[in-house]
Amino acid sequence: MIRTLLSLVALAVAAPPAAAAPRNVLLLVADDLGLQLGCYGDPAAKTPHIDALAKSGTRFTHAFASVSSCSPSRATILTGLPTHACGQYGLAHAAHNQHSFKNVRGLPALLAPAGYRSGVVAKLHVQPKEVYPFDVEVANSGRNPVAIAADVKKFLADTGDKPFFLLVGFTDPHRAGKGFANDGKYPADVPAVKFDPKALPLPYHLPDQPDARADLADYYQSVARLDDSVGRVVRELADAKKLGDTLVIFVSDNGIPFPGAKSTLYDSGVRLPMVVVRPGQKAGVVSPAMVSFTDLAPTVLDWCGVKPAAVGKKDVPLPGRSVLPVLEQDPAGGWEEVYGSHQFHEVTMYYPMRMVRTREHKLIVNLAHPLEYPSAADLWGSDTWQGVLKRGDKMMGSRPVEAFLHRPKEELYDLTADPNELKNLAADPAHAKTLADLRTKLAAWRERTADPWLIKDRHE
Repeated sequence: MIRTLLSLVALAVAAPPAAAAPRNVLLLVADDLGLQLGCYGDPAAKTPHIDALAKSGTRFTHAFASVSSCSPSRATILTGLPTHACGQYGLAHAAHNQHSFKNVRGLPALLAPAGYRSGVVAKLHVQPKEVYPFDVEVANSGRNPVAIAADVKKFLADTGDKPFFLLVGFTDPHRAGKGFANDGKYPADVPAVKFDPKALPLPYHLPDQPDARADLADYYQSVARLDDSVGRVVRELADAKKLGDTLVIFVSDNGIPFPGAKSTLYDSGVRLPMVVVRPGQKAGVVSPAMVSFTDLAPTVLDWCGVKPAAVGKKDVPLPGRSVLPVLEQDPAGGWEEVYGSHQFHEVTMYYPMRMVRTREHKLIVNLAHPLEYPSAADLWGSDTWQGVLKRGDKMMGSRPVEAFLHRPKEELYDLTADPNELKNLAADPAHAKTLADLRTKLAAWRERTADPWLIKDRHE
């Protein structure tokens, strides 16, 4: 099936769509997936379908979510605005119930006047409806590859010849309480790929303990099931003869659901996979451009020929830009920095942060740094974190537990010498100029994007 899928994609996108052909969009969003993919160099991952997709288009090596939390990240993807500008500060759960600002317009609203039929299969996880007015919303578990593919097939058939924007929001590899739903009942042809906990590459931020390794093995199995889902969805697009006129984008919403990644602005939380396949493009491109997921909405609008709209009382323009011009060539310049904005995950997890990252350095500003860093409920209940607590571990992999829980106002990292962001240089006089430069960049970005938390700086 793998070779067939790669051949289907390669043949379908070999030529650009005809001038009169609809310019469709398929946006695939994984849930809590880091770089645990074969195409990103993970030796243990079993992800042949996502790898095949990457071989047919462009794989970005430096793609970043602007926040490492499910609903906020999905809102930034669909609106092109950072969380403090779109208003989706936290989760769209019943108990936490965060909403995007009603004056914001998400992609379904922006594309509708151009005649697009929009749909979402499985996980949406943002609100309200007037900001994200999908024509079709199909709820399913987001984990059953067969059910997901069937719903995609129906959407494509019902859409006919109209242009479409389809979001497929997978639930894998998000946690499902304890574990990753690997014991669920799936169709017989859905592979259950098992992993040896002892053979897995351990992320630097996890303890080398049996509980963490078993937890990680379950996670990898969920990633493999996600890969099967992606393969089936792309096959449905090919069978419907829509691949040749559809822009396909594959991303995740945030980093892996383990302490030290998800809900942080460290690279483990925000440096994520991003694959884009445009009909007619050169295959197998690897792009070093530093792109933000706030660039995705402008990319979709560019492909569809729809002009982006400014939003808000101050008419804040979309801060991102289309990545289509750099899909097949090295960026000529200007793709050298990204920004991050976090408020909370659950509403009980208030810990606002801002980030600017260049190729060489990262500055994180912890706006409420006297607070202890809070844990997301799913991470707190994980076997990995409970093991740390029960043993009274002083280290969480390479990072001290104390440093993870109690952070200074500013964190400055030299990413060349310290890619795991373990040595804070903010107080080092030798890096004073770098700190000052990044402070200036971050302050200007916050002003441009009308950050409400700026008033906190003035008060303090």
